[in-house]
Amino acid sequence: MDNPALVRESSAAPGLHFKYYDLVMAAFVTILLLSNLIGASKPSYVTLPGGGQWSFGAGVLFFPVSYIIGDVLTEVYGYARARRVIWTGFAALLFMAFMAWAVVSLPAAAGWDGQAAYEKVFGNTWRIVAASMIAFWVGEFANSYVLARMKVWTGGKHLWTRTIGSTIVGQGLDSLIFYPLAFYGIAGWPPELLWQVVLSQWAIKTAWEAILTPLTYVVIGRLKRAEGVELFDTETDFSPFARSR
Repeated sequence: MDNPALVRESSAAPGLHFKYYDLVMAAFVTILLLSNLIGASKPSYVTLPGGGQWSFGAGVLFFPVSYIIGDVLTEVYGYARARRVIWTGFAALLFMAFMAWAVVSLPAAAGWDGQAAYEKVFGNTWRIVAASMIAFWVGEFANSYVLARMKVWTGGKHLWTRTIGSTIVGQGLDSLIFYPLAFYGIAGWPPELLWQVVLSQWAIKTAWEAILTPLTYVVIGRLKRAEGVELFDTETDFSPFARSR
């Protein structure tokens, strides 16, 4: 990804202004909210060649896109700006959970018969909400940290190693935290199904990252050229709670 036209700087450098940072942030938050709203608690399956079934969480088809966008954010704009986006996504998830609780709790108007269906779709329990928030927070920060550190270690070379490597860590933690916290001990989620879904989520998310690597290269390359900078986190405070510039 080296390009002589790019200015190589620390991501802590002041006075940097970007053309597309806000748009990438909006895409990240949109995918995050939709993937948690649609499909997060639904297990699905594929039929194996031998006739058996392998279960996976339906949300896995789209949620990994948020991690890919997270990779783009960290690679192009640096860890500190990715941290700001992660906190923005966290706040959006929190508001979505509050809004869902408030709307579901409101009494239904006379003659409307959709309350039961509405509660089933949007009435997530406190466990699912808490599990989703914790898993997202841990997984995204781990993903961004690993990618940023690997970029410094590799001198900006071998992009695929850090996008896939960070996904293995981040998505692994996300899956390992979310499903046991959300569904362990709940009827319909026997332990064997639960751990099968955890492993499936991890494998599918990592496979998604690998499959979409060529597209990730294209997006990152174009954004770097458009922004005209190559950022390295050589002076960054990696605490999730550090104040972003």
